[in-house]
Amino acid sequence: MTTPKDSLQNKYSLVKGAARRARQLQSGASPLIVSRSIKACRVAQDEIRSGHVSFGIPEPKRVVLPLTV
Repeated sequence: MTTPKDSLQNKYSLVKGAARRARQLQSGASPLIVSRSIKACRVAQDEIRSGHVSFGIPEPKRVVLPLTV
């Protein structure tokens, strides 16, 4: 699981997580914090920075192939 501190160190992850949360907000989800902005993208970024929203990077799937003799 990515922590708020980690998400700020990796800008790509922060943008992906904020974009996903912004889509949720635009679809009708309630904001988890009171933000000065009404824009979904900014509210999502504020939620992540304050630690109210976290996101994880899934582990890659490992495929085990059978050995043929």
